[in-house]
Amino acid sequence: MKICNKLNLPKPFVSAVTREYEYKEKQYSVTTILKDIREILLTRRHHNEIEQDVADMIWLIFGTAVHKVLEDSEEENVELKEEHFSEEVFNGYKLSGQADLYNAKEKMVIDYKTCSAWKVVFDDWEDYRKQLLMYAWAFKKMGFEVEKGQIVAVIKDHSKTKAKVDKDYPKYPVYKKTFEFKDKDFEEIEKFIIDKFKEIEKYENIPDEELPICSEESRWNTGDKFAVKKKGNKRALKVYDTLEEANEHIEKDENLELEIRKGEDKKCLEYCSCCEFCDYWKQNYENKEEQYE
Repeated sequence: MKICNKLNLPKPFVSAVTREYEYKEKQYSVTTILKDIREILLTRRHHNEIEQDVADMIWLIFGTAVHKVLEDSEEENVELKEEHFSEEVFNGYKLSGQADLYNAKEKMVIDYKTCSAWKVVFDDWEDYRKQLLMYAWAFKKMGFEVEKGQIVAVIKDHSKTKAKVDKDYPKYPVYKKTFEFKDKDFEEIEKFIIDKFKEIEKYENIPDEELPICSEESRWNTGDKFAVKKKGNKRALKVYDTLEEANEHIEKDENLELEIRKGEDKKCLEYCSCCEFCDYWKQNYENKEEQYE
């Protein structure tokens, strides 16, 4: 990856986000296989061409700093820190990763995260749960007893004022979310892991433009909206989430018309590092950035 420094930030900032990383054949990390196949393979194929600016990676520095402080701190006798694993899954393909902490007494894997307060407010943990479950699955393969997983999240935008007035808002700038894992959970995650590696094997040598398009969910698509307008007007009278609601409105007045406003792919627009090598992004967003700013 090429690191740019448009703001000419001091060298320590650049050093903090620079990683000397070489991909290992047939080895993929837990966080990688959570992504869709197109993003996985485009990122790997074009790793040395992808550019990112230091200023856009500031929160990576923050997250790394949190992990470093906790990594250097003393753990309990029943705890094991930074245990790395590489488990063969399918046809020579390996899953790799590193849980931040394992507690033998609680039979629990623990992972540290930095997040926004909205993660807590909306109880939006499925991606982290799936990551934890893969760690737990790998630890069980290594002979550890695992029954639970826990996220310890440092909330980087916490507001004491909001915490005082909103009962749903996190009270402290750190939050713990614990998951119980059953046999069924481990069976489901093992199937997910194997299926993902089968998919990787299937598409590994397929040209970029023939890779499956990422799902709407993975693209963080906002969903189509349906605007009801008076014929000839630009401004909408009302915007609906469903076509059915919009049609019901239009049926009441023959002077009304429907405008479909396509949903935006927020990840493609703002957070996908390999987008410049993706023909979907080129067709939909290249040379159109200004209209989305």
